[in-house]
Amino acid sequence: MPETASSKLYKKTIPERLDFLKQACGLDDADLVLLSKTGTLGLENAQRLSENVVGCYELPFAIATNFVVNGKTVLVPMVIEEPSVVAAASNAAKLSEGFDAKTTEPLMIGQIQLVKVKDFSRAKKNILKKQKEILALANRQDSTLVKFGGGAKKIEVRKIGSGKKTMLIVHLIVDVRDAMGANAINTMCEKITPVLEELSGGKARLRIISNLAIYRLATVKTVWKKETIGEETIDAVLDAHEFAKNDVFRATTNNKGIMNGVDAVVVATGNDFRAVEAGAHSYAAFKGKYRPLADYRKNKNGDLEGELTLPLAVGTIGGATRTHPLAKLSLKILGVKTAQELAGIIACVGLANNFAAMRALATEGIQRGHMKLHAKNIAVTAGAKGEQVEKIAAKMAQEGNVSVSRAKELLEKEG
Repeated sequence: MPETASSKLYKKTIPERLDFLKQACGLDDADLVLLSKTGTLGLENAQRLSENVVGCYELPFAIATNFVVNGKTVLVPMVIEEPSVVAAASNAAKLSEGFDAKTTEPLMIGQIQLVKVKDFSRAKKNILKKQKEILALANRQDSTLVKFGGGAKKIEVRKIGSGKKTMLIVHLIVDVRDAMGANAINTMCEKITPVLEELSGGKARLRIISNLAIYRLATVKTVWKKETIGEETIDAVLDAHEFAKNDVFRATTNNKGIMNGVDAVVVATGNDFRAVEAGAHSYAAFKGKYRPLADYRKNKNGDLEGELTLPLAVGTIGGATRTHPLAKLSLKILGVKTAQELAGIIACVGLANNFAAMRALATEGIQRGHMKLHAKNIAVTAGAKGEQVEKIAAKMAQEGNVSVSRAKELLEKEG
């Protein structure tokens, strides 16, 4: 394929890229001014995080309040553009009796795919027999990780597929400590691959981390007392939960509500929300049926107990967690010392948002609170400016009629 002007974009300086974009897309000077506003990240850091950079994209940075996790009061940074999510998390936390969070060891899975294996039984036996040597080879790739108690810990071997498509999959289980772990694991997997090929008689294809972190789990629990939220609300939430347990369409949206909170904290701390999303939804279907990630029940006192377990591969070192200024600030605000502590807090926010959404849906309906907070966006869309935004938004919320058409009507009356 011949090289085009756009295919050479990576070779250009940022001013040259902006000039190209201006000519190619008909941008004006006002558009370029928008792109020049790089916020706290700055173009130098932005270019470390991505390619063909021309600017930075901003999202609201908010703080969720009222969270008490393992007896400690926590302020939680959340980066999200959807109205009501931060407010809902804060309110759900305020209504709760505090959260108990526990996490497993930060074990991640690296996968090596071996094809053209003729004798699977012998290959598995050979690999497991040499497990100690394979782990030692892997650990020589990251002495720092091993120094802090991490490193490759175990080998798993399994056969998948059928017929000519049958293949042997080797899992390298690695304790990644306070890192997300992708770079360390991918390096280890590539290094041990020639040994695995020799032991199996097969040919290696993929060598990469899995985002389904079944050994790296966060489990959080809390109680909402019947005296606080009411027995009718408890019954309504339990009915909503039963709906999600028995209907994949509802379960999907239910889990989206959990990820509203989870992703917002993951983004704020500079972690990979795409990896966390993929792992969470895969885990929801891990037992063969897609299910709600959180569970709810009445305790012996008639109070509502909520519990959430999900894989959370997040780090406090490496990647954007140490490159993005606001990611570093988020970790400082949270006051966390380990990735496991961070994972526990993230899961608490997910459970809080899930409860808040189900409570609203099962009682007053989701739109009442959501649209009240969304009214300002609607007012701006209709053309409101300055003090008009608050005035029009308040009027629409009072009427219970939040729409662009109503905002325009109110603007016309304003003259």
